[in-house]
Amino acid sequence: MIIAFAGHASVPSCEKVKQIIKESIRTLVRPDEVLTFYLGGYGDFDRIALSACREMKNEYCAEVVYVTPYMNFNEQEKIRDMLKHKLCDASLYPPIEHVPPRFAILKRNEWMMKNADVIIAYVSHNFGGAYKSIQIARRNNKRIINTFELLDC
Repeated sequence: MIIAFAGHASVPSCEKVKQIIKESIRTLVRPDEVLTFYLGGYGDFDRIALSACREMKNEYCAEVVYVTPYMNFNEQEKIRDMLKHKLCDASLYPPIEHVPPRFAILKRNEWMMKNADVIIAYVSHNFGGAYKSIQIARRNNKRIINTFELLDC
């Protein structure tokens, strides 16, 4: 099963979001199932999701994959650093090499939404990149769990 994440760059610091992510994964996945997590690596929600996914690796056979929107020098340095510090197990560059840099994150997110089985999100308003990602997931009939809707803090 592939689980992708989409969320706003600014998320209130609430440990509950991380717990909802972990509970959602436990609900979705059988203990013997192989899991792949697709993460974007930008902003608060991505950091919270990464932390949750790294913890879930102790419970499941799981791989954390950083899906990069760019292949420039700075991004390659970031990937090397993430791998060195074991923040991710692998990186992936989707087939978006001909996309202008200003649209790269949007196209990367679109690729993630289309290629995942389930989307775990934090979307609190109806504009911005996270919202657009969820719209793409809906159009592709993906199961979406919006952690914002499950918060009580």
